[in-house]
Amino acid sequence: MTNVQSSLRAPFKVRSFCFQWPADLAASFAFEMEILVLGWYVLVESGSVMMLVLYGALQYFGSVLSPMFGVAGDRLGYRRLFLVTRGAYTALAALLMVSAFMATLSPLLVIGVAALVGLIRPSDNMMRYALVGQTVPADQLTGALGISRMTADSARIAGALAGVGTVAQFGMATAYVVITALYLSSFLFSIGVAGKEASTSPPIARSAFGELVAAFEYVWTRPELLGAMSLAFLVNFFAFPFTLGLLPYIAKNVYEVGQAGFGALSASFAFGALLGSLVLGLNRFSLGTARAMLVTAILWFSCLLFFSFLTELRVGMFLLVCTGFVQSLSMTPLAAVMLRGTEPAFRGRVMGMRMLAIWGLPAGLLAAGPLIAWVGYQTVAFLYTGLGIVLTLCIARRWHRALWDKTAPSHQHR
Repeated sequence: MTNVQSSLRAPFKVRSFCFQWPADLAASFAFEMEILVLGWYVLVESGSVMMLVLYGALQYFGSVLSPMFGVAGDRLGYRRLFLVTRGAYTALAALLMVSAFMATLSPLLVIGVAALVGLIRPSDNMMRYALVGQTVPADQLTGALGISRMTADSARIAGALAGVGTVAQFGMATAYVVITALYLSSFLFSIGVAGKEASTSPPIARSAFGELVAAFEYVWTRPELLGAMSLAFLVNFFAFPFTLGLLPYIAKNVYEVGQAGFGALSASFAFGALLGSLVLGLNRFSLGTARAMLVTAILWFSCLLFFSFLTELRVGMFLLVCTGFVQSLSMTPLAAVMLRGTEPAFRGRVMGMRMLAIWGLPAGLLAAGPLIAWVGYQTVAFLYTGLGIVLTLCIARRWHRALWDKTAPSHQHR
């Protein structure tokens, strides 16, 4: 027990992490409440699955800007970016709060705000991971990333239950008072975040475009980074759409439940992810970092395949717990592989490029919408998960030496 407690406490000996963790926690709670509340609102008010997938896709289109956020972070420091982005979240949430109180809220306004938030939100995880990589010792990195992911995982549970519950009990306006307060708390905690405030390498004289080109060349010549990037795009296209965009549709049309059932399904996935993050946070996961991300990615697709053929709520909830668990055991090691394989001078830009993989999510969502209308949900789920498993095996084969060989640096846990 002492060793477990010591492993969990170790990252908090870093002062910056002590401020970053609650800042990320508050932001994650707000993210999850907002996405679930507004996703359900758009689906119910518009009655259109296409509007729902458009709302979901807009949350991630800003990932194209993530490499530029990486450049800015390498040059200026992530504390400044945290203050700017989390201040913007607070202002936009306040706008929706006022609209809800004035009864002027509409699906089109929600879509418009989603487009603005979507410009910066995809870079949030990139900034979190890059800052952890800068401030936490290398031998604690996987554990610190697991503890950091607990902020998002626990927020998905609370957001799923509190978000839809608050709307059902008190209305949209009250829910947005809570969301705005959470964003403001995140902004205030971010003031205490430290990290590298400015970069002396690469030189400031180099253009931002030149720095991006150098980062692309850097990733292209390192197979462990290229393999991890490929897997990140794959799971965003074929796996995440089911739990980060289509879940309101699945709850309403497959399981035939209302807001409470939708919240229970979302919380189940988040609870599983939290368990996975806890396992990783103990810093004793022995499968090997790169191997873990590949094996658990296949298990992730397999769980989604079984989930797509279920209609009983409790069984679906249990399978979503399993899905969330293996998802966490895949994505956190993926981030660790990329951080360990990247020199400090390139860390921000490489993690920014990692966020480009999020483009797979809106692409997968926008493809799933018309496909579901054409051939049905279960056929699309079978197609997505089947292709996901086959392509994951192809990645393992293509970058076997870099990602599977026991002697590869990406395989090492520490």
